[in-house]
Amino acid sequence: MDIQLKKGILELMILASIKYEDSYGYKIIQDISSIIDISESTLYPILKRLEKQKLVKTYNTTYNSRIRKYYQINSLGKEKLKTVIEDFDDIKLMYDFIKR
Repeated sequence: MDIQLKKGILELMILASIKYEDSYGYKIIQDISSIIDISESTLYPILKRLEKQKLVKTYNTTYNSRIRKYYQINSLGKEKLKTVIEDFDDIKLMYDFIKR
């Protein structure tokens, strides 16, 4: 798979994984890894990029005497996800045409 396409899809998968519930890095990896292999070294730069693009916000919570950073999708992130899902429907029609 093209690396740029994979990066874009991973961003969307990360947004989708936190759409209904705030989460932290290790949990996001667990959620996504059943579909695609992802490592911490791949995940954290993407999360940083999503934060810089203002699609997610973060907050820290103490868990078992350690600080855990949580990621929360915001309205811009939800809007991006919604738009991409709508675009995907159009792309699927084109893909089905090519595949036939």
